[in-house]
Amino acid sequence: MKIDEGRVGVIVPGVVSVTFRQLSVPEVVGVTADAGLRAITWGGDVHVPVGDLAAAERARTLTADAGLLVEGYGSYYKAGETEPAAFADAVRTAVALGAPVIRVWAGVTGTSDTDPARRAAVTQDLRRCADLAAVHGIRVAVEYHVETLTDDIDSATRLFDEVDALVPYWQPKETPDVDACLKEVRSLLPKLRTVHAFSWGPDGFTERLPLSDRADLWRPVLAELTSDGQDRFVLLEFVPDDSVEQFRNDAAALLGWSAVD
Repeated sequence: MKIDEGRVGVIVPGVVSVTFRQLSVPEVVGVTADAGLRAITWGGDVHVPVGDLAAAERARTLTADAGLLVEGYGSYYKAGETEPAAFADAVRTAVALGAPVIRVWAGVTGTSDTDPARRAAVTQDLRRCADLAAVHGIRVAVEYHVETLTDDIDSATRLFDEVDALVPYWQPKETPDVDACLKEVRSLLPKLRTVHAFSWGPDGFTERLPLSDRADLWRPVLAELTSDGQDRFVLLEFVPDDSVEQFRNDAAALLGWSAVD
C-alpha cells in the first residue's frame, strides 16, 4: 500500500471468502471477478484449511489467473488460546497461498473480561506470531472483533502500540453510529490496512442488510480511508441470505461510492 502526500488514496475492493462458504474456490473466484472486485481474503476454515498447502497453491493460482489479488489469509488463530505450534502451520499455508498478511484474533475475551495476566499472554503471543511471520515477509493483522482485545478502540490502539508490527483491520459493530465509526477509523490511521464492509440492523449478524442501506455510514468511511493518500482494501462480508445476487448489488454500491468519493 502506498502513501504519497497530496494524493488521494485508492480503495481496492474485494471480498472475504467466508462470505460464501457454500461455494467452491473456483466459484468464489468467479463471482468476485464477475462483480468487478479486485481482491480476496481466503479463509482458513473451508476454502484454504490450515496446513493444506495444495489447496493454498490452487487458490493462489486461480486467484492470479482471474487477475485478482490475494489480500490475505484468515487463519482463525486465537492468540493466547490456540496451541502456539499451530501458527507455524498457518504461516506455511500463507506462504503457499502468496498471502502478504495473516489475520488472527487478539484472544477470545473482551477487554473488560481480560485480566492483566491474560492480556500480557495474548500480547506476548502476538509478538511471537509477528516475529515468525516476518521471517517470510508476512505481516500479522488483528481481527477487529467483539470478545477480543479489539472490542474497544482504546484497548485496540493500546495493543497496536504494544505490538508495533501488528496491522489493524476494522469493521463496524451492530447498528453503528457514524461519528463513533469515523473516530475509530481515524484512531487506527495510518496503520489501518483493510476494512470489512457490511450493513447490519439492530440485531447485528442475524439482521443483515444491503450495503446501500447504510450509505450514510460507508460514504464518509470511504472518504476517511482515502484522505491520507494511502491505498486500502475494503472487503465485502456478511451478504444478506448469502445471496450471490445481493453480493453483486453490494459490489456495485461499493464500486460506485469508491469511484465518486
